[in-house]
Amino acid sequence: MCPSSDAFSKWSDGHGFCYSCNGYVPPHGKNLNDYTYEFLPWRGVDAKSFEQYGVKTRIDSSGKPISISYPYLSYSKVRSLEDKKFWTEGQTSPGLFGWDKFSPGQSKYCFITEGELDAISLWQTLAVPCYSVSSSSAAVRDIMVVRSEITNYERVYLAFDADTAGRTAVRNVARLMDSNKVYDVRFTEYKDANGYVEAGKAYELRQLCWASAKYLPEELTSRLSDFRKILSEEPKWGVPYPFPTLNEMTYGIRTGESVLITAREGVGKTEVMHTILHSILKGTTANVGGLFLEESNKRTLEAIAGIELGKPVHLPDCRTLPEEKAAAVERVVGSDDRLFIYKYNGISDPDDVLGLIRLLVAGYQCRYVLFDLINVVSGNDRQADERRNLDYLVNKLELMAVELDFALIFVSHVNDNGETRGSRYIAKAANIRIDLDRDIKANSTRTYITLSKNRYSSKTGYAGCIEFDPVSYTLKESKVADNDNIRDTQLLFEENKIKAA
Repeated sequence: MCPSSDAFSKWSDGHGFCYSCNGYVPPHGKNLNDYTYEFLPWRGVDAKSFEQYGVKTRIDSSGKPISISYPYLSYSKVRSLEDKKFWTEGQTSPGLFGWDKFSPGQSKYCFITEGELDAISLWQTLAVPCYSVSSSSAAVRDIMVVRSEITNYERVYLAFDADTAGRTAVRNVARLMDSNKVYDVRFTEYKDANGYVEAGKAYELRQLCWASAKYLPEELTSRLSDFRKILSEEPKWGVPYPFPTLNEMTYGIRTGESVLITAREGVGKTEVMHTILHSILKGTTANVGGLFLEESNKRTLEAIAGIELGKPVHLPDCRTLPEEKAAAVERVVGSDDRLFIYKYNGISDPDDVLGLIRLLVAGYQCRYVLFDLINVVSGNDRQADERRNLDYLVNKLELMAVELDFALIFVSHVNDNGETRGSRYIAKAANIRIDLDRDIKANSTRTYITLSKNRYSSKTGYAGCIEFDPVSYTLKESKVADNDNIRDTQLLFEENKIKAA
């Protein structure tokens, strides 16, 4: 039946593949039992190397090799030897070819290629674990499945094809990992690893691989013509803050920068973060990551719904139907896989946090990440270790924001002296520092904003007053401010400048 189907692709020797059945179809009158399967040498790769990866050649009754099958964990990728057509047998799923062929820890280094035959060619040449993505376009998806295990290697060599698709895949994959671990194999004489092996140049391939340098982003620029092009771009506003005065002084939220929001406990930092989150979601189409470590995912979603509806939907006497909350969130977020919120599980290791944020940005393309509260990630209880962990985390986050070009907005508590709790370096690293202050004892609904650091425009000082509406549970900038409080805020600003110096 398959050979007469429109979905059947027939080749000159009578074999074929049915796209309707998603399977190989032998010539009329034959079945798969009429064939034998062997480990055979091919294109410079010996039979032993194919056996290492379980790659067998399908041979017909006349002794003619007709196809070769590369087994992944849940499916096989099959290649016709006659006309280089590919198809899959079994249920496809993301993952790396060869992932089940090596034991964890058996080598300090591993190689990842763009093709299965290239991985086998490299293993034959180097005798270290070699894996392959299923294609350049699926490289990020395939590696994300095993990312945590891959990063256990001291070095990860990316040996992708020397073409545009391969270079793009290298750039995208490198962003998933610590840049200190990623090495870039640049093929010169041939497009891929098998090209060297097939030409009998295994020695040259070995020399090229082990001479590879750490990955360096191709975005580095040194030409005057490129400088001219960069300078021709008009300065742009960032994504607006929901508070006009703050927005005017900072020119918005820009990617590649970090913004620190500080306040004493109970001032209302999280409500400000909720308002900024809602504003970014409404004002852009960008993906957003939210790490609110002091509240549940339900509370975060209710905050978004409450701001959208103008009422405190998280309170029991508000009597808001679940369907109404869900509709409000859907209206703000717009689509699946746009807002990524993290369910807190006690994470306290700085490297775990860095890995999570890197995954959000490089893996899920989040352009904005809101992180409340950085002081939660303090390692163990010893004061020296807390400071060291926070210093390390903040420094890495600052570098990552520039490397991956995303905006990081994060929160820190301050002590009674206005210093960031746990580490003074938190305030030194951020591009912008926004300080919040409210008279908690008087139960004031007004929060005063001070910009104590602003690398972009250098505008600092009083940055507006925001009013909390207990009825709608929303924050809006107040047009009328208490002059005494403004003066107090300015004094606090000057004190913090002296302490920072």
